[in-house]
Amino acid sequence: MAKRTALYDAHVALGGRMVEFAGYELPVQYSGIMEEHRAVRTAAGVFDVSHMGEFLFEGSGAESALGALLTNDIRGMSDGRVRYSLLPNERGGAVDDVLVYRVNAEKFLMVVNGANVEKDAAHVVRTLRGCEFSDVSDRVSQLAVQGPASEAVMKALAPDAPLPQKYYTFLTDVELAGIKTLVSRTGYTGEDGFEIYCANEDVPALYAALLEKGAPLGLIPCGLGARDTLRSEAGMPLYGHELGEDIPVNEVGLDFAVKTEGREFVGRDAIAAHVPEYERVGAVVVGRGIVRENCVIYADGAEVGRSTTGTHSPTLGCGIAMLRIKRGTEGDLTADVRGRMLPLKRAELPFVKRK
Repeated sequence: MAKRTALYDAHVALGGRMVEFAGYELPVQYSGIMEEHRAVRTAAGVFDVSHMGEFLFEGSGAESALGALLTNDIRGMSDGRVRYSLLPNERGGAVDDVLVYRVNAEKFLMVVNGANVEKDAAHVVRTLRGCEFSDVSDRVSQLAVQGPASEAVMKALAPDAPLPQKYYTFLTDVELAGIKTLVSRTGYTGEDGFEIYCANEDVPALYAALLEKGAPLGLIPCGLGARDTLRSEAGMPLYGHELGEDIPVNEVGLDFAVKTEGREFVGRDAIAAHVPEYERVGAVVVGRGIVRENCVIYADGAEVGRSTTGTHSPTLGCGIAMLRIKRGTEGDLTADVRGRMLPLKRAELPFVKRK
């Protein structure tokens, strides 16, 4: 049976169409994917992302112990910084992709994908040495306020509360609507925005206050459908699509988060020894049509890979896709969509850049 976040009743009351995702019942949409997508691109939207997992790493050895599990180097992070990383397996694939928050030298928060919480926790318990680990996912709720008006929404909610000013930074003990929260300037939409963490019992009041104060500024509730079209336009990878246990982490276009020199970590030798065979690229559909995931991709008639994400871009008004194809592929690309060959044109990622 699917779990429910602390906002389930609020979603139903707002007319959210509920679906099962990552083991939870979550809203796929409210007013409609197109309207919600455009709200985030032009004003603001709020998402319930409480299905995400939260792990704590604590103790004098926390930095080195956690660093030994990550592809990215967290040494030298200052307090209040966030860093993106992959959580690799011994073969050099990805157990997950994660965000690491440094609270202080002896306390780090890791945010993991909701569908992977149990798997990630088991991996951490099996491989971690030198610090205390706790999975607090079931006690923490998370909201994402995204869009160009997101800062105005936050200030309308709490005019005197400090907010993180730089991308990938955070503040603890931020009081919003009388509720103690952790607030980071992060997100999964390609827009400016904030992610807010609080106790489960506090999130219904916080969500209601956000909707009330944000409505005059264009804020609306948003569901999983818009979250996916937004992240797709932003060229952001999704675990299980662009990333996976058997996809080498140096083939996914995230080299900024894979640092193999001068340090040891799980899977480091496998990653360093692997010569990339594939790459992640963007493509747009020439003409009408949508490429869904796992379509076979051809270059001048020869099979070169598969699509990993595909959707209609509300902003561009055409089909977009991320492809996993052989490195060095040249020629005209086409996608086999149920027997129909759709012509593609390569495009730089992200498809849509923040204004």
